[in-house]
Amino acid sequence: MIPHAAIPPSVQAVLACPRCRKPLKAGKQRLVCRGISCRAVYPVVRGIPILVDERSSLFSIDALVNEAEQGFPAKRSKGRAVFSRLVPGISFNVTSRRNYERFGGLLSLKARQPLVLVVGGGVLGKGMEPLTGRARMVLVETDVRIGPRTMLVCDAHSLPFADEAFDGVVVQAVLEHVVDPVRCVREIHRVVRSDGLVYAETPFIQQVHMGAYDFTRFTHLGHRRLFRAFDEIDSGAACGPGMALAWSYRYFLLSFVRSRRMRAFLTAFSGFTAFPLAWFDRFLVNRPGALDAASSFFFMGRKSNRPIPDRDLVAMYRGLFC
Repeated sequence: MIPHAAIPPSVQAVLACPRCRKPLKAGKQRLVCRGISCRAVYPVVRGIPILVDERSSLFSIDALVNEAEQGFPAKRSKGRAVFSRLVPGISFNVTSRRNYERFGGLLSLKARQPLVLVVGGGVLGKGMEPLTGRARMVLVETDVRIGPRTMLVCDAHSLPFADEAFDGVVVQAVLEHVVDPVRCVREIHRVVRSDGLVYAETPFIQQVHMGAYDFTRFTHLGHRRLFRAFDEIDSGAACGPGMALAWSYRYFLLSFVRSRRMRAFLTAFSGFTAFPLAWFDRFLVNRPGALDAASSFFFMGRKSNRPIPDRDLVAMYRGLFC
């Protein structure tokens, strides 16, 4: 058992070395790989295991340990928090809550107590309340950084879990931030059970966020190809063209200035002047044209062992430019 960790036994049972995938055994404030030729050691800080293979990660264990020992990031000042609440948001996710309700229902039909991996779950994702509200569902919330909901730290390129460990996997607003999304989806495919489910949301038309840790965007068909080893249950726009336009307007204004004060002013100005654009997505998100202009897409699927051919993929185009 992991020392002082608030990790359920059902989760501890599926932990594995991110290097060799052999089981782990608990030591004093650490986990040790049982693989004879590996014997990698992973620290446990504040009850949170740091299970990262430094050979394939941008992040070092020492840096992550230092971050974990310092605790969660400091909260914003009260004044900044109030200011942020007063400024209208331009991010509007139309479909997530409905999709999570469906996803949770399918998982509950599949297992009495579904075990669900959340990749990039340091904070609660948009619309995820239908999953957190299910008493019998066990969410394994992971992230490469410490957050208020992080159960363990790992890198999606090398997930520290046994094969076919989970009934479902959620990866929301994460795959744009990894250097190799194809490898990460292969890892998701590996750790989900033979009839397991995946739910993903990934941007298409969004400007750079998280600075240097922002790498990739996907069209609707590009996103579908990324999950080609899964049979589709549903897919479409998560955030529509209205949000895409609002983001473009904000970043157009921000491109004129460099100072932090002016960027804060223009962020607020764009919030007050552009927030109605995102609300148009209530009416636009399900139209065919939204698939050519959406801010982000979702995919819900079931694990398959027969990837879809690219010729079949092209025939799945549902936009307006036929």
